[in-house]
Amino acid sequence: MEENGVATGFDAALMQAICRRLGCGWRLVKYAGDDFNGIFAGLDDGTYDVVISGTTITPERRRLALFSDPYLEFDQALIVNRVRTPAATSITELKGQAVGIQTGNTSDAVARRLLAEGAFARIQYYPYHGIMTALGDLVAGRIGAIIKLFPAAVCLVRPYPELAVVEQIPTHEQLGIAFALGNTTLCSTVNQALMAIKQDGTFETLCRRWLP
Repeated sequence: MEENGVATGFDAALMQAICRRLGCGWRLVKYAGDDFNGIFAGLDDGTYDVVISGTTITPERRRLALFSDPYLEFDQALIVNRVRTPAATSITELKGQAVGIQTGNTSDAVARRLLAEGAFARIQYYPYHGIMTALGDLVAGRIGAIIKLFPAAVCLVRPYPELAVVEQIPTHEQLGIAFALGNTTLCSTVNQALMAIKQDGTFETLCRRWLP
């Protein structure tokens, strides 16, 4: 996220700590695509050196990028409008509702599985940068819920008193830092820095600050 033009959030702080450990500079490059899966192309063409954006390590993504050691593990989360749908405390209570997700997020696979099981009526897709539109639709009652990775979901609902995270959907997703395929030197170097900031307490401090 950005606050007053400054990059903030756990991943931004983590990457800055890694850069300090390596003695190198930090430059944020914004991804402009609508589908998150397209972000890995920027590694191949040199637009950026790493991707760190709550990126779940999956077999499909391993074919597109090289990943660091996992640094966090989370489940998906269900966000609902507790004013408009106070009875919706789990995914099983969304019959007839539309559920919103961002295109290219790993929440898509979860949503597709639950849709096939009849948990809700349909999936409403939003472009990667359209999460605020999705939240607005949930506030207005145009959709019944949003599925999003848990820490991001908790952060996103804070400005909206009518929205709440009511359930975690077990997926045990491991997050990693992505590099261009074949860039083993940078990946190994970042892994060493990641291990060092875990050992010296920096990582724990970041977790307390950003993931209470």
